[in-house]
Amino acid sequence: MRKPITLEGVKPISIRQRKNKVNIAQLARQLASGASFSQFFESLPRILAGSWLRELVDAICKARIDRKQVLVMYGAHVVKCGLSPILIQLMKGGVITALATNGAGAYHDIELAIFGETSEDVSEGILSGTFGMAAESANFINHAARLAARRDNGLGETIGAQLIKAKAKHADLSILAQAYKLGIPLTVHVAIGTDVNHMHPSFDAASWGKATYNDFRIICGIVSELSGGVVLNFGSAVILPLIFEKALALVRNMGHDVKGFVGATFDFIRHYRATNNPVQRAEELGGKGFYIIGHHELLIPLLAQALLERMPD
Repeated sequence: MRKPITLEGVKPISIRQRKNKVNIAQLARQLASGASFSQFFESLPRILAGSWLRELVDAICKARIDRKQVLVMYGAHVVKCGLSPILIQLMKGGVITALATNGAGAYHDIELAIFGETSEDVSEGILSGTFGMAAESANFINHAARLAARRDNGLGETIGAQLIKAKAKHADLSILAQAYKLGIPLTVHVAIGTDVNHMHPSFDAASWGKATYNDFRIICGIVSELSGGVVLNFGSAVILPLIFEKALALVRNMGHDVKGFVGATFDFIRHYRATNNPVQRAEELGGKGFYIIGHHELLIPLLAQALLERMPD
């Protein structure tokens, strides 16, 4: 039989000889009832995401103080989780300088703006054959795309303008409408065949292609000014990370030495493309990258309030 190894050769060291990752200064602090948000935020442990969130808040504040870009890319889930008012508050507060979303992000935004509700049961709709067949929403957004193409304008700008023109009942809660009113660029990036309005007779692929390509060129201009700024990806796993990657590649090819920016992704799980763009790209170009995992409906309000507390008037 094989005998257990003896421990006679073990060479212990003192704990003072080793490098430790955690010390008591990093621990969470206890709070009394009625503590302020600032006290709560400062009480978070200075470990892993607790430290990353603080660093990100500081980076965004510095970017705005230095008048640099803060680009927010967001997926449709951010809208469906009820976070439009938070992004609008950050737009009005001068924190966000540009935004980008996908087709579904724009679609749910216009439904909330016009009808005050959105997000159907996909399984039930597929079984009944009615999924994605709401005529009013599809016709509105498809008309906006035709208009954008005819006028050679950006897709996001045109949708926002049309919501204002239509006097959408809840335009005050529309990211697209409020971005248009505030003069903040908001681009919409579409992969044809991915959104429900593409299934309708009112959909014109050529118009959508031209309008969304105009928005790609607009976001390239924003990315060309990103040095020293921040790009945030809220919940887009594929389309917006790839749009950012191609925009960054294009403007660097054109001689814009974009570097030294901060890139952060917030999502439920870690995704390959959302890790590469913007997190890894930021690190490769002399900046910092963060990937913070958790529910949008908790983390984004937490980030937003920390920014509003910290941002100079």
